[in-house]
Amino acid sequence: MTDNQTKSRRQFLAGSAAAAGAALFTEPVAAQESGYVIDVPEVISMEIDGTSDRFPVRRVFALGRNYRAHAIESGDDPDVTPPFFFIKPRDAVVEARNGHPYPQMTKEFRYEAEMIVALKSGGKDIDPDDALDHIYAYGVGLDMTREDLQHVAQELSRPWAISKSFDNSAPCGPLYPVETNGHAVDGRIWLSVNDEIKQDSDLSLQRWSVSEGISILSQYYELTAGDIIMTGTPAGIGLVNKGDVIKTGIEGVGEIEVVIT
Repeated sequence: MTDNQTKSRRQFLAGSAAAAGAALFTEPVAAQESGYVIDVPEVISMEIDGTSDRFPVRRVFALGRNYRAHAIESGDDPDVTPPFFFIKPRDAVVEARNGHPYPQMTKEFRYEAEMIVALKSGGKDIDPDDALDHIYAYGVGLDMTREDLQHVAQELSRPWAISKSFDNSAPCGPLYPVETNGHAVDGRIWLSVNDEIKQDSDLSLQRWSVSEGISILSQYYELTAGDIIMTGTPAGIGLVNKGDVIKTGIEGVGEIEVVIT
């Protein structure tokens, strides 16, 4: 490995927080060039609005049933159910404009509109009053779900990661940095399928605010720069088929369009 390659690798592993998420490399590095026994996987990164820089994704957390009406439609009692999280692989994050192939092993493919929170720093046991200081940007995304596989797993009391954590299952749009766009604490969140509105709510109706979600999650994980959090979906989840066009947006943040192929 050359001195320059060693330096780049150390910078990447350190997180390079000062670079505000600029990707150091985005394509796989050949094994013979890196000193590893296989090719080094590509860096998964997200577009940043208004710049050519990229935000490297470290982990993808998702907060479940964070809107009261959605908790009820999912069979929960929102007055007693505590918050819970699940994880998607980071390569589930793909650019929304590229569309979404209908996944294998399912006949019930579900959409869920989500707000994305991208962290520039982290820690353990973060105070809710300090949580927003760790946010680099917000964005719009989808938590796509193989609903039939989720139902089977739930009926058998098994983990349902296989229904959530599959290839391309988190189509996302650009990130909008806090320093230019501010914090997204309220505003309409909506989703349409073939121009018919299916989900329509407001960020202010989240059961756990962004600050609270970050704080709770940091009690279980040491959060770091590069982590992203999907903050839950409103009521109105449903199924899509090949050829359908999903549009989703958040007031003050942005909009995306995803074609199911």
